[in-house]
Amino acid sequence: MAEPSLLVYFFEAGAVVKFVMILLLAISVLSWVFIFQRGYFLNFTQKNLKKFEKIFWQTEDLTKLYSQLSTKSKTRASSLEKIFDAGFKEYLALGNKGDVDVQGQIEGAQRAMRVATSRETELIEKHLPFLASVGSTTPYIGLFGTVWGIMTAFQALSSVQQASIAMVAPGISEALVATAMGLFAAIPAVLAYNRYANQVEKIISQFEVFQDEFSSLLLRISR
Repeated sequence: MAEPSLLVYFFEAGAVVKFVMILLLAISVLSWVFIFQRGYFLNFTQKNLKKFEKIFWQTEDLTKLYSQLSTKSKTRASSLEKIFDAGFKEYLALGNKGDVDVQGQIEGAQRAMRVATSRETELIEKHLPFLASVGSTTPYIGLFGTVWGIMTAFQALSSVQQASIAMVAPGISEALVATAMGLFAAIPAVLAYNRYANQVEKIISQFEVFQDEFSSLLLRISR
């Protein structure tokens, strides 16, 4: 008998267990892609957030800062830059109408920033539901493969007169690999989801704080 290995277990497994293994492997690979992608994106977002906050509070002329951001590509702009751009753009637009008071301008800017924040929140939360689903469902998918494999192994005993543990042990071992693969896919996904969900919560909190501070600043400069 060949030395036990994942490939040996795979080729000796039944069709259903093979399908489960292939499915879990594909899910695992995809989840790792999202884990690395989200990790890079969230770290990039936090870095740019701090960078823009520093520039924002060092700038005395918000109109000049807005003009500089207007020439910047939207695809290259950071989340906080987009929120500032949306808020200040609406503030200026309402101010140019002439029939809107300061409070109306600020309320309009706040609405625009909330919309922009909602859009940016969707971007930073992207793929997190998938990781949560992987963490919660793949162990059960693996368990299904294991149960099916064990059922098949014991069913094979009905065709022999004398049964022994040596006859079912290989089949059970092959089936248990499905559970192991389910856990292998689930554990990293759960850990990544918990870490990234915490990062997302902090980023959204910073968005909200910036909106409040920016609104207060607009109120002061409008008086």
